[in-house]
Amino acid sequence: MWAAPTLVTGEGRGHRYGLRVPLLSSATRQRVAEFDARVDGWFDPIRGHPVADRVFYAASELGDFSLIWLILGAVRGLRSERDWHAAVRAGLGLGAESLLVNVGIKSLFRRTRPPWDVDRPMRIRRPRTSSFPSGHATSAFAAAGLLSEDDPLWPLYYAIAVIVATSRVHVKIHHASDILAGAAIGVVLGRVGRRLSPLPPVESIV
Repeated sequence: MWAAPTLVTGEGRGHRYGLRVPLLSSATRQRVAEFDARVDGWFDPIRGHPVADRVFYAASELGDFSLIWLILGAVRGLRSERDWHAAVRAGLGLGAESLLVNVGIKSLFRRTRPPWDVDRPMRIRRPRTSSFPSGHATSAFAAAGLLSEDDPLWPLYYAIAVIVATSRVHVKIHHASDILAGAAIGVVLGRVGRRLSPLPPVESIV
């Protein structure tokens, strides 16, 4: 059975859902906890369903170390020289995103992840970093933003980003608020990357 989330808004070792950030009031932490618990409950009906579990666990694993995005970038890079520029930009952007999020932003937060000791239908890597924000969501939306420019397949990138990001709630590795924050950061990073490293004009590619 999947354990139901416990709402704890204190700041001790048993703290599960509240962000350990002094700037957040107890009322705000409580609202975040209630939101996370509500969204977590939305996934309960499909947890344990063979198809849903396979899709979300696979998406979560492929999101590790941005593997799925490096693969998609490589595939796009095979099309043309301009697409190769887009693929290289995405790879470099993901490297910068990983440093910023995992070394920088996550170090500012010490949020506990959802309880690990629950029944899981499939094996999954256990992260050791702070739960906030979700690195899977950040990398997914940053990569989608970088790869989707001038690509008719752009809806596919964002659809995969949504699946990868939400998979982390399904597999009980992240809280929903971690996902939202990560997605927002990823969108911003994708736009910044596109501005700092624009693709060469089509007419310049011979």
